[in-house]
Amino acid sequence: MKTAVGPRVRDHFTKTAASVAATYAAILAAARALGPVSEDPKKTSIHLNRRTAFAGVATQKSALVLTLKSDREVKSRRVKRSQQTSPRRWHLEVRLDAPEQVDRELRGWIARAYALSE
Repeated sequence: MKTAVGPRVRDHFTKTAASVAATYAAILAAARALGPVSEDPKKTSIHLNRRTAFAGVATQKSALVLTLKSDREVKSRRVKRSQQTSPRRWHLEVRLDAPEQVDRELRGWIARAYALSE
């Protein structure tokens, strides 16, 4: 009898441009520079976890959408969607299509999200 295999991280990149995987690698490196990070692949996204999920990554053909936890709304042209999920929690969506976009500003948002998942 075969055991069902759940989604794998690599499965999210089978139909994407090489830049999508490179951008994901840059996000993962930025997060791992802060401490331990586990990847939790789901059917439609990959969660990045510390103790709890601090980020979600949904791949598209030529880009990815990074969703980050935040303790406040962030006003930036880069944030495509900002949703308040509870009195002190926000989810921020950022569309990325190149690893160079994982810059100082984005690494700061990742660091804040990582700290919230302690």
